[in-house]
Amino acid sequence: QVQLVESGGGLVQAGGSLRLSCAASGRTFGTYTMGWFRQAPGKEREFVAAISWSGGSTYYADSVKGRFTISRDNAKNTMYLQMNSLKPEDTAVYYCAAGSTRIPARRQRDYAYWGQGTQVTVSS
Repeated sequence: QVQLVESGGGLVQAGGSLRLSCAASGRTFGTYTMGWFRQAPGKEREFVAAISWSGGSTYYADSVKGRFTISRDNAKNTMYLQMNSLKPEDTAVYYCAAGSTRIPARRQRDYAYWGQGTQVTVSS
């Protein structure tokens, strides 16, 4: 089992950058596929990005491709989401999640463990 805690959210102007972190408890972090999801007000939670257990494979939603970068440091039990060129439509609560798929996955049902979320607000 793994517990996840997100941090790094905040208020930023359009065009700015933020880096989110997801700290995991437990000694098995390096065995999990990890993902980022987000939920905007009045909308369903959606996939943002995912990364394999080794970090060697990544997968992005089309809406963030080229602007966001997912990475992980297994020695620190931490995953990151570097967000550049932020847009107002990126405003949402961002969640990290851990799953046991062999390759990065975009379906929420592939992730068994979830953090509580961190708010990202992008002003225009």
